[in-house]
Amino acid sequence: MSISVQTPKIQDILLFKKLFLDLPKFKFRLVKYSPSIENYLKAIFHLQHESGIATTNEVAAALQTRPASVTDMLKKLKKQKLLQYEKYRGFRLTPEGKRIAIQIIRKHRLWEYFLVEKLQFGWDEVHEVAEELEHISSKKLIDRLDAFLDFPSTDPHGDPIPDEQGKFNAAPQQNLLAIPLNKPAKVSGIASQTTEMLELLKHKHISIGTKIEIKRKFPFDNSLELKVHNQKLIMVSEQVAKNILVNDEQ
Repeated sequence: MSISVQTPKIQDILLFKKLFLDLPKFKFRLVKYSPSIENYLKAIFHLQHESGIATTNEVAAALQTRPASVTDMLKKLKKQKLLQYEKYRGFRLTPEGKRIAIQIIRKHRLWEYFLVEKLQFGWDEVHEVAEELEHISSKKLIDRLDAFLDFPSTDPHGDPIPDEQGKFNAAPQQNLLAIPLNKPAKVSGIASQTTEMLELLKHKHISIGTKIEIKRKFPFDNSLELKVHNQKLIMVSEQVAKNILVNDEQ
């Protein structure tokens, strides 16, 4: 039995060499903030984006740490003018804290795109690797990576990639449950990006860009019967459907 192996395009190999083999020429600045601080800023940004403000317990849950440890870090971030914080009232990032958080998110999502599109990682495999790569501090490297990838607007999970100025260009999305029967739509994002969720969607051949139609809704448990591409009809639960974000397919 022969095994088919995907060979990288010559253009990609040459661009990869151009991007990475002259790393010694890059002037990496000394890291101003530790990976721990950057992780806090990113977590607070996401929580703040959802509810306008973040709390100690929410950050502790997001980072899987103790509330007491969060409180200590918040004091440090406030001292560095990255956070506006009042005990027992919640907190939000300062403009500088927000700027740093967005740049971390930009790096993370660019690396995820690179790993999937150029190194053929699965979309359920890249998060932890990107968590490490996002702390590389060279702006020149990240700008060159962005150009090497031809300035992608979204990562492999459909999340918008902020540009060099930190601007997000997010397209309107809606929950799959909100789509009427027999209305063509295209998968544009995944709300819950746990490994388990991504593995399940991969098994059902659902990914970003997949064309999808709801053929039947079952009131008993709100499960859906879907047509995915030209495949046989498949079933998804309400929980799965809530995490599939779509755009209208025009």
